[in-house]
Amino acid sequence: MNMKQLKSVIEGLLFVTGDEGLSAAQLAAVLEQRPEAVNDAVKEMREQWSRDGRGLQIVEVAGAYRLTTIAEHAPYIEKLATSPIRATLSQAALETLSIVAYKQPITRVEIEEIRGVKSDRALHTLVSRELIEEIGRAEAIGRPILYGTTRAFLDYFNLRSLDDLPEPSESNANDRLDDETVMLFSKLDRDEEQLSIDDVKAPDGEGNA
Repeated sequence: MNMKQLKSVIEGLLFVTGDEGLSAAQLAAVLEQRPEAVNDAVKEMREQWSRDGRGLQIVEVAGAYRLTTIAEHAPYIEKLATSPIRATLSQAALETLSIVAYKQPITRVEIEEIRGVKSDRALHTLVSRELIEEIGRAEAIGRPILYGTTRAFLDYFNLRSLDDLPEPSESNANDRLDDETVMLFSKLDRDEEQLSIDDVKAPDGEGNA
C-alpha cells in the first residue's frame, strides 16, 4: 500500500469511527502497517489539509485520532444547528434516542446492530442537543464510548426517572424498536409539541441551541 492509499484508508476509517476515533496502534493493526508509518501518514494529512484549507482536521484526543471540524467554522455549524431546516429531530435520531433510553448504557456499535444502519450522525445530533451523553467506556477492544440519556432528556419528557419510561410490548427486537420509538412520538403528541432545537438548552446556558 503506497502513502496515497494509506492516507485515503485512514481518512475513511476515522470517518466511520466518529467521536471514538482510533489510536495509531489500532489503525496499524487494521492496515497491517507499522504504527510509525501510520503516524507519519497522519502527520502528512494534517499538514496537507491545513495547506489546502480543508474544513476537517485530524486531532488526537486521549491517544486516539479523530476527525473534527475546524474551529473557524463553528459559527456556521451553530447557525446550521439552529436553522429551521434542522429544527426537529429526524426519524433516525428518534430511533437512536429510543434505543439509548431503553438499552443504556450502550455503545455505538450496539446501537447500529439494533438499527441495522450507521448511527454516527444521529448520535452527534443527540449529543449536541444534550439529550444523550458519554457516561463511560465499555470493557471491550478499543474501549468504545458508552452512551446514556441526560437530565435534559428527563426534563423534556417530564420523567422523574428512567423507571417512568412507557413499557414497550414484548415482541421481537425490530417490533420493540418500533414500539419504543412510537412511545416517544406519542408522548410528544400528547403534549402537542415537537422535539426541537428550541426546546433544548444551549450548552453555554445562554438561550436555546
